[in-house]
Amino acid sequence: MQNNNNNKVVENNTDKLNWNVILGAAFLMATSAIGPGFLTQSTVFTGQLGASFGFVILISIILDIGAQLNIWRIIIVAKKRGQDIANMVLPGLGYFVALLVVMGGLAFNIGNIAGAGLGLNVLFNIDPKTGAAISAVVAIGIFLIKEAGKAMDKFAQTMGFIMIILTIYVVAISNPPVGTAVAKSFMPDTIDMMSIVTLVGGTVGGYITFAGGHRLLDAGVKGEKDIPKMTKSCMSGIGIASIMRVFLFLATLGVVSRGLTLDPANPPASVFKLAAGNAGYKMFGMVMWSAAITSVIGAAYTSVSFIKTFSNKLERNEKKLIIAFIIISTIVFVFIGKPIKTLILVGALNGLILPITLGTMLIAAYRKNIVGNYKHPTWMTIFGVLVVVIMSYLGVSTLIKQIPKLFI
Repeated sequence: MQNNNNNKVVENNTDKLNWNVILGAAFLMATSAIGPGFLTQSTVFTGQLGASFGFVILISIILDIGAQLNIWRIIIVAKKRGQDIANMVLPGLGYFVALLVVMGGLAFNIGNIAGAGLGLNVLFNIDPKTGAAISAVVAIGIFLIKEAGKAMDKFAQTMGFIMIILTIYVVAISNPPVGTAVAKSFMPDTIDMMSIVTLVGGTVGGYITFAGGHRLLDAGVKGEKDIPKMTKSCMSGIGIASIMRVFLFLATLGVVSRGLTLDPANPPASVFKLAAGNAGYKMFGMVMWSAAITSVIGAAYTSVSFIKTFSNKLERNEKKLIIAFIIISTIVFVFIGKPIKTLILVGALNGLILPITLGTMLIAAYRKNIVGNYKHPTWMTIFGVLVVVIMSYLGVSTLIKQIPKLFI
């Protein structure tokens, strides 16, 4: 009887540990996606498209699933990180992908740090640069903790819940036309393809696609036996990011449907302020800081995970590299500001990272030296190829449009 009780305790502890890992990876991916750009995109596109933005969200979620499920599954089955798989598919490709991811992660982390500074500016009326420096100290503190992985998971979960709860409150206050939103999500008045590629790129572009998969590997989730855990974590992450997107959409729709105009200088802040007054503005500060600080952590962790396997020395100094990544991002913002042209170029390149990495993973899924005797589902391959084709076309189109801006 005693042994049975002990076994149940062990099983319960194991289940709890597994769920913490699954949820931790899910929130790391979701909160990495939910950054300052995410907040701005969601409100701006809702202001432009109205209830028809629901259709854009629906299509982007479908494309997100096609990209994420394929990439996470192949990483877990191969028991290797994205860059190592890419190098096995084509020698040197992993280094190229790592370069793109790190460049993108660093550039966007400057924006994330800026967003964190803005959040503290709204909350406490301090200078955004001072707020950015304080935020950097908080992010670095997470990685100085002995069990940094667990601390990162718990922090991402806490901040994620805070963002969602505050945004739900603003949705309730703004009283959006939910029926119209649902109807237009399936029968939109207009279809804007560029908003779709922007949303997909912002949710699963660059380092974000790999954030959860690499976190699961670090937590020991690997091999075909763990595919169910991976699927649960992946779908949870997509669900969390999608829920936040939907609530932001509804909150903004509630404001614009009353004929109120968003402030073009700061659209997401104006949504919260117009809906709930000064209290709403303070809520925006908390949401912005939560979104930005978790994106800072996610970008730093995942970007370094793309280079740490290239040598034992890099792997031994992973924490130092992550801290250096955060410090460099902060220094650039505090002393230079947001380098607009760099962000434009890297943003355009970011649109190309997804088709390159997803395409590479799909090839890897059929290489026995990478996945052994594993059989990748045909429907997932078709789904993935469709995402590669769509994002390649739209990514190249975006890059062509953005390059001339560098010389203006």
